[in-house]
Amino acid sequence: MAKKTIADVDVSGKTVLMRVDFNVPLDKERKITDDRRIEMALPSIRSVTERSGRLILMSHLGRPSGSGPEPEFSLAPAAVRLGELLGEPVEFASDTVDDDAKSKVGALKNGDVLVLENLRFSKAENKGDEAFAGKLAAMADIYVNDAFGTCHRTDASMVAVPKAMKAKGKPCVSGFLVEKEIRYLKDAIENPRRPFVAILGGAKVSDKIMVIQNLLRICDRIIIGGAMAYTFFLAQGRKVGKSLVETDKVDEAKRILERGGDKILLPVDTHCGDAFSADCEKRIIDGDFPDPFQGLDIGPRTIEKFKQEVAGAKLVVWNGPMGVFEMPPFDAGTRAIAEAVATSSATSIIGGGDSAAAIQQMGFADKVSHVSTGGGASLSMLEGQKFEAVEILDEK
Repeated sequence: MAKKTIADVDVSGKTVLMRVDFNVPLDKERKITDDRRIEMALPSIRSVTERSGRLILMSHLGRPSGSGPEPEFSLAPAAVRLGELLGEPVEFASDTVDDDAKSKVGALKNGDVLVLENLRFSKAENKGDEAFAGKLAAMADIYVNDAFGTCHRTDASMVAVPKAMKAKGKPCVSGFLVEKEIRYLKDAIENPRRPFVAILGGAKVSDKIMVIQNLLRICDRIIIGGAMAYTFFLAQGRKVGKSLVETDKVDEAKRILERGGDKILLPVDTHCGDAFSADCEKRIIDGDFPDPFQGLDIGPRTIEKFKQEVAGAKLVVWNGPMGVFEMPPFDAGTRAIAEAVATSSATSIIGGGDSAAAIQQMGFADKVSHVSTGGGASLSMLEGQKFEAVEILDEK
């Protein structure tokens, strides 16, 4: 069933508590280096402020210890950046449920926005603590989940807060970002256009075992690149030199290959180096990797083979780079696949994380159908998981 969104509720004169994902990267000077997650929340935020609602935003940032404020993880820079993007002042509370938050919530006027301090400054957030959630829930009349990046978690702000608000008869709805993410990813799994091609990369097979197993049921092709391919090479009895591998996942990789058969495509050649460095000695290798060489990117024949698969697809889901895309010349494989996906006629979904960063960095983000904001959440959805944080929201 479809979930209600913020557009389905009257917010005029109401206080809206919205869970957003402002977990943005900060440099050493605590300046935001990528504000996409803030920008992606703007439609839901404006839906409240432009309809005379009073808005409280809550989020986490980073991995603080949970024992109190840690300045390097403060959400203050995110509040400042949000104000710049909105062209309006945004209030910031130096705590989450204590005196400053209560005072500033009480002072909100219609159209105002308040950002609470990092939820994870309290261990109660990660524990899903009901008392902590109850204090947050008491602040508002309406709950909105617009934090897709944490939808696979059961933190207090994701589950206990909407439960507490629903118990009081308060509306609990999705934001536009969560609605869009679920629509794209859920449709990809439940009603795929065919041929359906999944491209999986990155470093670890362990991160994507469940994804591969689920996608084998529904995909026409699964393309595997990145360092995770080298564990599959080991499973085939090949030597991979000094490549990054997970030796404890070789048996699992064997089972996947046996089950997948010709549905799984591995690299046919590999761009290798004798050190993890841009100025190392480089070789294109299509057999065993001699020591001290390691795989750092897919090779040119593989690029052409993978591009042909993408060109014939009607739906492409991509999660994980094909090589060390941050270090030229080993970005060539990821760049070529990004371009192939961006220029194809297929519906194209980029599954967050490094894939999203790569396609943004390479200038193709506006040429694909959807770029997910949540790497872990999108992987969980591709595994076929259901999210309690979404299931709890009001049905249309």
